[in-house]
Amino acid sequence: MFLLNSIFQDPERVNQLWSIAQSSLLPMVEGAIKYTIPLTIISFVLGLILAVLTALARLSTRKILNYIARIYVSIIRGTPLLVQLFIIFYGLPNLGFTIDPFPSAIIGFSLSVGAYASEIIRAAILSIPKGQWEAGYSIGMTYTKTLRRIVLPQAARVSIPPLSNTFISLVKDTSLASLVLVSEMFRKAQEIAATNYEFLLLYSEVAILYWIICTILSTIQGRVESKLDRYVAK
Repeated sequence: MFLLNSIFQDPERVNQLWSIAQSSLLPMVEGAIKYTIPLTIISFVLGLILAVLTALARLSTRKILNYIARIYVSIIRGTPLLVQLFIIFYGLPNLGFTIDPFPSAIIGFSLSVGAYASEIIRAAILSIPKGQWEAGYSIGMTYTKTLRRIVLPQAARVSIPPLSNTFISLVKDTSLASLVLVSEMFRKAQEIAATNYEFLLLYSEVAILYWIICTILSTIQGRVESKLDRYVAK
């Protein structure tokens, strides 16, 4: 409180902070539009594809597929995301594989989403009654066709709420991409703060931007879930 009072009692200081906040807003928003949002969407889509394949591998009767999927999920869920990003961006060049910052971030986040979302999708598939499978088989459908036409559509409805939470969490996790030199929203805040040393102001400002984005997504999530509830038998 003392710090705030001292700031507001100095009009020049207030004007200075306000000017910095205004001038830094556009670069941060630009970082969000060019990097944060595309990074989130691309990583989530690729991660979702990987999650479906991993979930099906976990449910497969083929032991080798099941084993590979289990190892992948265990490694990704058992190690920090930041460490994974560092291995991809800073570690792989030692083996001769140099990947640019943005693709490195996409790979890291996609692998992370794939592992965590696979457990969501696997649980959703297992929640579908066996009678649904039997119904498909009874009308001559193969395993693949029953899965595609009957089971997965129902599992998708069940998994949408937790997957939406994963998407929102991914928006916040993209701030870690700043550590592998991706010029996303938080990286922009770091760069600006390094020139004027107003760390509290700029980090608070970027936190508000993250909060606004996540609030919008949470609102959309709520409406989607309400719409889906209409088709769920009570």
